[in-house]
Amino acid sequence: MVDLFKRKRSAFVLWGVADTAPAPNLVIGQFKPGNPPELVNRKQFALKRDGQLWRIDAADCGLVDGQVYHYWFEVTDTSPTRDGARILCTDPTAFAVDWRLLAPRLPAPYRSDDQDPAAVIKFERGVLLPCDPGGEACIPARPIAADKAAPNNRIVIYELPTAWCRINIHRDPEIGVGTFRDVMALVDTEVDAANFSGLAALQAGRSHFAELGINALELLPIADSFVDREWGYATSNYVAPDHDLGFPAGNTSPTANTDLVALVNRCHEHGIRFFIDAVMAFATRAAMENINFPDFHIDADAHPANPDANQSSGQGRRQGFGGKLWRYGHLLRQSYDPVSGKVEDYFPARQFMQTYLLRWMADFAIDGVRMDSVNNVANWDFVEQFKDSARQTWLAAGGRDDRFLVIGEELSVPLELVRQNRLDGLWNEEFKRMVRAAILGRNSEKESSFEWTVRKLIDCRNLGFRDGTQVVNYLGTHDTEGYRNERLFNFLLNNGIVFTEERIKLAFACLLTAVGIPMIFAGDEFADQHDLSVSHPPKQLDAVNFERLEQPFRRRIFEYVARLVKFRTQYDALAVNDTEFIQVDFNDGKRVLCWRRGLAGSGSQVVVVANFSDFATANAFSESAEYRVNNWPATPSGNKWREITQMRDVPAAWVGREPIFPWEAKVYALVDA
Repeated sequence: MVDLFKRKRSAFVLWGVADTAPAPNLVIGQFKPGNPPELVNRKQFALKRDGQLWRIDAADCGLVDGQVYHYWFEVTDTSPTRDGARILCTDPTAFAVDWRLLAPRLPAPYRSDDQDPAAVIKFERGVLLPCDPGGEACIPARPIAADKAAPNNRIVIYELPTAWCRINIHRDPEIGVGTFRDVMALVDTEVDAANFSGLAALQAGRSHFAELGINALELLPIADSFVDREWGYATSNYVAPDHDLGFPAGNTSPTANTDLVALVNRCHEHGIRFFIDAVMAFATRAAMENINFPDFHIDADAHPANPDANQSSGQGRRQGFGGKLWRYGHLLRQSYDPVSGKVEDYFPARQFMQTYLLRWMADFAIDGVRMDSVNNVANWDFVEQFKDSARQTWLAAGGRDDRFLVIGEELSVPLELVRQNRLDGLWNEEFKRMVRAAILGRNSEKESSFEWTVRKLIDCRNLGFRDGTQVVNYLGTHDTEGYRNERLFNFLLNNGIVFTEERIKLAFACLLTAVGIPMIFAGDEFADQHDLSVSHPPKQLDAVNFERLEQPFRRRIFEYVARLVKFRTQYDALAVNDTEFIQVDFNDGKRVLCWRRGLAGSGSQVVVVANFSDFATANAFSESAEYRVNNWPATPSGNKWREITQMRDVPAAWVGREPIFPWEAKVYALVDA
């Protein structure tokens, strides 16, 4: 257990305070509902220095047994853009925060953005217990059972934003918060949605995830953020789950910890691994900005010569996007380490992130991490340290090595991060670029030929990776702004493609038979589209709309994708790297490529016949029509071929000879006869 967390069971403890005077104070009281809510029974206590910490014992604060308290720490502001006033800050390692109750507003130059939410704690039997604002205890989630957790080479990840959309009675898009309870309705047939009740995909009796077949869920950042959700890339309170996601319709107070634990438990019961998206390059309205800016943060524009000011891989100045950059290269001598409790040399920002990681692994039983914007984190030593700490913690708790993953996101795909073992793997932006070119019948901009566009698309080893578990492939992501980044459906429309269904299916056939870990951005499985402007699509606002799933052509796409997802997670040939292109046909205007997945000669092989052109077999429905794949693998004794997208067995006489249609992929697999 984190040493700082143990100390906080008996005392209010503040770590990392700058050497400023006067001493920090604890401001504490109880929440009283109202408009606005207020803090009643307010008390203030001076913290006392304890080595390199500041603290006051709970026993010295006159607390009443069984009561829930809201509190702040009062410190001298160290932000370089402020004037050193005394300011109330959220406890930076609080397990729960309550945005209903904000610190009083200070005079200019302070703004409403400087009003921090209160932290929440319960005093019971002489101990300070983390809880939600209604007093609900924080009970850790249950780890996924080893026999239910899919290994890394068999997962299909679902990337889910927590901003969702529905069309209102005026036919306008209405954005709302997809809370933890709404996500539970996607997981479990017995759970009805909260904020999005009434949607067919979320109603009790249905499970969108079970219907689709995914076995890993990656929620966009769910650590607490001051923004009213949007996409969540503005983390404020790292150790607490998000207030809004835990405040569904019908609640009288937020239950973020309780609801998140329930969600993780439901996922694990259904064999779904749970990943978090970690924003560690910068924080937005985080307390350390005020408590000790110089040791934890850096203003890159004010200090351009400082190594912490620049991105890795020579990509220029770091970007805070309205937040404050974390400073991972700043070493403190002989200081308190919140993780071990020892006094030693350490990097304070790195150790803060260690407390964040260990809290989420211990209490929310996460099965993987996606690290946002790795080059903007800008310190590969820290990236490796974070990855190693996560894996060691996982293994120490009895987890299997191939059931945990730390993946980095950096759109330039810096392979050295994987080659140097800094990360387990990377998002593969190259896949998205290549597949979008291929379904237009074009070369990728970086490739000299269409053939090599597809070869690199299907086998990431042609890009320099060594193994499929080092790569996360996708057709699209939450990064929908910019050239060719819009949702796949809109991308096709914007490129003059009216009949989108075939090409979307073709793209998914590539995704789900390629070497690498497939990831589906929520809504792509049913060809969701932008509700807002595509010319400058605001990724922070344009949300997933599950209502569209019930439209006939979108339902057909969903069912096609679901068959392939379930096949991907279960079939051995797609869990290995073995890939061979057995036919490349560019004759007479065709762009037909055929690849085999799986070990040659084995009873587990997949053959994909993909037509990236308008070519169609003449008289395709006649008995004599055929398209021959000349190097088709032999059929082992006791096996037969099945076409997966239509779930039909192929007569022996037609193996390797079936007609093909424009912009279509057929996926064949050996099965028991």
